[in-house]
Amino acid sequence: MRAAFLLVAVSAALLFGCSSAPPPPPFRPITDVKELMNSVIDPSADVIWNSVATIQSVGQTEERRPHTDEQWTAVRDSAIIVAESGNLLMMVPRAKDGDVWMKMAQGLIDAGSEARRGAEAKNPDAVFDAGANIYYACSNCHVRYIDEIKNVYPNGPPDVTK
Repeated sequence: MRAAFLLVAVSAALLFGCSSAPPPPPFRPITDVKELMNSVIDPSADVIWNSVATIQSVGQTEERRPHTDEQWTAVRDSAIIVAESGNLLMMVPRAKDGDVWMKMAQGLIDAGSEARRGAEAKNPDAVFDAGANIYYACSNCHVRYIDEIKNVYPNGPPDVTK
């Protein structure tokens, strides 16, 4: 009898102790999507986009690549900011919906993470490719959610992919 009572008591403690979820973190977004884009995401994406390029003009070709550890670190740090910004875009009140918006924010996380791996490997081609994927993630979201762009496409937004 004591064993049965003890088993019930332990089971109840485990059941109720493990099933209660902690309260959600006290997130407190301080800006909207547009300001987050202008002050955080776009400047960080620009660092990535401007870090690797082949610029051809009459009679010359400029190859732009990070060369120093500091330059590679700047690209890596910007990639982390882009990736983490995808998480910020998923937070209420920024999240526009629980479906496509979340998938597009995840695409930004994936592309930023790809850029981080490229920068950590000091691989300019990988950073360039990741920069293209950041562009696609941004453009796909913009054609769906920015009215000035979305309204240009009466039959729905195009899929801007590779």
